[in-house]
Amino acid sequence: MNNQSSIYRQFWTYTIPTVAAMLVNGLYQVVDGIFIGRYIGSDGLAAINLAWPIIGAVLGLGMLVGVGTGALVSIKQGGNAAVAARQGLTTGLLLLVLLAPIVSLALYCFSDSLLLWQGADPVVFDLAKQYLMVLMWSAIFTLGSIALPFLIRNDSSPNIATGLMVVGAVINIVLDYILIAVMGWELFGAALATAVAQMLVTLIAVGYFFTRTATIRLSLKSFYFDYRSVPTIFGIGTSSFFMYFYGAAMVALHNTLFTQYGDVTMVGAYAILGYIVTVYYLVSEGIANGMQPLVSFNHGASLQHNVRKLLHIAMGTATALGVVFIVGLNFYSIEFVSIFVDNDQALIDYTVEGIRLHLFALFLDGFLVVVAAFYQAINRGGRAMVVMVGNMLIQLPFLYVLPKHLGVQGIWLAYPLSNIAITVVVVGMLVSDIKRFYPKQAVQVV
Repeated sequence: MNNQSSIYRQFWTYTIPTVAAMLVNGLYQVVDGIFIGRYIGSDGLAAINLAWPIIGAVLGLGMLVGVGTGALVSIKQGGNAAVAARQGLTTGLLLLVLLAPIVSLALYCFSDSLLLWQGADPVVFDLAKQYLMVLMWSAIFTLGSIALPFLIRNDSSPNIATGLMVVGAVINIVLDYILIAVMGWELFGAALATAVAQMLVTLIAVGYFFTRTATIRLSLKSFYFDYRSVPTIFGIGTSSFFMYFYGAAMVALHNTLFTQYGDVTMVGAYAILGYIVTVYYLVSEGIANGMQPLVSFNHGASLQHNVRKLLHIAMGTATALGVVFIVGLNFYSIEFVSIFVDNDQALIDYTVEGIRLHLFALFLDGFLVVVAAFYQAINRGGRAMVVMVGNMLIQLPFLYVLPKHLGVQGIWLAYPLSNIAITVVVVGMLVSDIKRFYPKQAVQVV
């Protein structure tokens, strides 16, 4: 990371490939939804949405290790501590190995109960179990496929990380077609396609760190588990876990409320909405994750002015793109929904209503994701936790009160109204912290 080159040029150099990588990496989820919606129908969409809270929690653990380790390594590199950076990387890799059997055991013990709690009927329950049984055996690759590209990107190889995700996404899409459309293996086929793609991404990514291309090159002798780094990794990365856990918990709660106040078709509509919104979430996360290593480096090097610049451009970009996304989605809602389903009018109507009521404040999520990543990057995991956990907790009273008075419309409205409320709190906290830690009179280095 060259301190003398323009900080804006550095931002776009990292952000553009990172956004592309996030979009490609998330594309397989959207393609899964298209195949499921068109070849299995509303029951399949409902089943994958009931399974998503469990899937999201596993992905969150991968993000925890990936983001936490990546930020730690970047901070050490910014302080010219090469040995500590290598030890932080190997500690993160070994953490993934240690977490995998714990995840598999948890899936075995608790997945049935969570599906039933959300109101799964027998048909939907069996479909969801097809997916989760594959996930149980492939947990190590699910964790690795989301964590390792972050570590490669932070190793000053964002284009390699992007290319790796492209390979995984293409493999997943091809296998989706073969296993779902041709073989008719339903959600088992969708899960198997994802697992194979994630396995290949994980194995190739680990191999990268043993090549001359890697800035931090590893060998079997260099592996060292620095237990002292674990609290730092968890402290930085926990808010990323809660970002996914928040999403997973909210999906589970919404599923339960939709089955209580509506029917399983509404759960399918909520699933389609999730696939559509995934595109904006991935862009926001790409912007935030592209910003993160640069903020960590400049923070470690005490270049306060650069940190302010990076935060401003990341927040502005994420928010502006969110506004454009919402406008386009409202103008072309039928066209977006028809990608997933074309012969179920009730499902289409429910989804369009969700777009109108549920997503009008979506751009605020982009702002919140960037702010949480900023706090992670400067090793203030507690502040990042306030952003993500606060976003989850503030939504609960809205979900408790509004459905009682407005029914299904109240469920849709709880999310945007809570987003507005938490944003007011976060803006106040952020402005105070920026004035305190990154004053404008800091020396300018670009």
